[in-house]
Amino acid sequence: MVSSPLLYLLVSISGAAVLALEILGTRWLGPFYGVSLYLWSALITVTLAALSAGYALGGRWADRGPRLFRLGLVLGGAGLWTLLVPWMRGPLLHLTEAMGLRAAVLTAAVVLFAPPLLLLGMVSPYALRLKATEVAHVGTDAGNLFAVSTVASVLSALAVGFWLIPALGVSRLTLVVGAFLLLGSAVALVQGSRGAGAAAAAALLAAVGLAVFLPVEEAPGVVYHADSPYGEVKVLQRPEGTYLLLDGGVHTLAGFGVGEGLIRYVPVFSSLQLLFEEPGRMLLIGLGGGVVAQDYAAEGWEVDAVEIDPAVVEAARDHFGLSRDVARIHVEDGRRFLRETTERWDLVLVDAFGSASIPFHLVTSEFFSLARQRVAPHGLLAMNVETRGWDDPLVAALARTLQESFSTVLALPTQEPPNSLGNVVLVASADPDFRMEGFVDRLPRPVEHLGDDYDHWRVVQMNHAWDNRFVPETRTAVVLTDDRNPVALWAEAVNREAREELREYFADDPAVY
Repeated sequence: MVSSPLLYLLVSISGAAVLALEILGTRWLGPFYGVSLYLWSALITVTLAALSAGYALGGRWADRGPRLFRLGLVLGGAGLWTLLVPWMRGPLLHLTEAMGLRAAVLTAAVVLFAPPLLLLGMVSPYALRLKATEVAHVGTDAGNLFAVSTVASVLSALAVGFWLIPALGVSRLTLVVGAFLLLGSAVALVQGSRGAGAAAAAALLAAVGLAVFLPVEEAPGVVYHADSPYGEVKVLQRPEGTYLLLDGGVHTLAGFGVGEGLIRYVPVFSSLQLLFEEPGRMLLIGLGGGVVAQDYAAEGWEVDAVEIDPAVVEAARDHFGLSRDVARIHVEDGRRFLRETTERWDLVLVDAFGSASIPFHLVTSEFFSLARQRVAPHGLLAMNVETRGWDDPLVAALARTLQESFSTVLALPTQEPPNSLGNVVLVASADPDFRMEGFVDRLPRPVEHLGDDYDHWRVVQMNHAWDNRFVPETRTAVVLTDDRNPVALWAEAVNREAREELREYFADDPAVY
């Protein structure tokens, strides 16, 4: 007979590992595919399917003669596969690259996580068969085992998301999960078979030591890497500049001069200063590398910035030259900040959207109504969004929603040709008498800056956006609300195309993928 405390320990390790692997799966695959609907759907599907198969196989195997030694083998197999995930991930992602985003993310999730999850699904029914000695107590035994396993899963989910990923990082935490599975396996092997079990346990313990203490090295060019509660933050140095990657998507590309933003929408954001007679107050929601904040501060603006991820703030300060006197930085969610403050700004810039996803609560009618209250009477709100062309349904929906709170909404496109992937800046004014066209004459023209490559490029981007400005067609567009918001579906289409371009741009660069 197997002792109850030992079985409770083993099912606790198994239950904790299941939730840890599911959460870690988003961090292993997110930088390559984006933390998107497809990724979450693939991981949830694989988790439930693998556990279901494990329950069925575990129950059948237990009925053929339950032995603690066998349960140790199951845990050992799950642990060994988990230890291999950090080394399998890179080659697997490149092998599946040609399959397309949906098929690739599902295939990667199956290969990396289905085997250990299937084995972990076998643990609870097998442990029940070992514990149940009387039919009269089977219900109690089953309830206790599943309750203990579920509580362990709950605690694991909280610990992994709130503390362990930021503290240990994804690679190290994955190895720790595998090590704990191997430790549980070693205990079961020793208790289940004095001879062969001890030898197997010794081998597993050696694997534990190798996994936990093996150094995890960064690829060349990576000067900063943090696994924060909000995503993977990475700073990459390349000859053309410094990249800030959030979950594998490029959020900032800065040149080697202070405030040199080399993504096309940054000069367009900068050009909005020309709509004001003199510098005022600017609020930036989404700090990124801080190049926009630096640009406005250099022109005399008083800058506030809201950034939810402290790792992004650290990266901006340490690797993009963001000094503390440039902006007051508030580390919290943008919508919550607007709800709690009573201050007003002449210009509110929203730059919190990446290629992987759009925070749905920052694009709704309720959010724009709140933002309108924080914009000065003659002020502006502008937002940057990545789209698949100038007439992307996402542009129309955002413009239609902005019109619920603002009188004038104008789109400034940056990409060419008009049907390609790129950024569109939406500018909204609450002043019905405001006319943006009158300020276009203030734009410097490219011929004035032929002597400086960066300044010339910057002015070209400004002029392109303003020369091609348009009022989005919104008659058939939907209003986005907290209750009804299909923005994730449009964002997923953008993410799919953006990831393909990123993989081509960073082809075979181990620092990125």
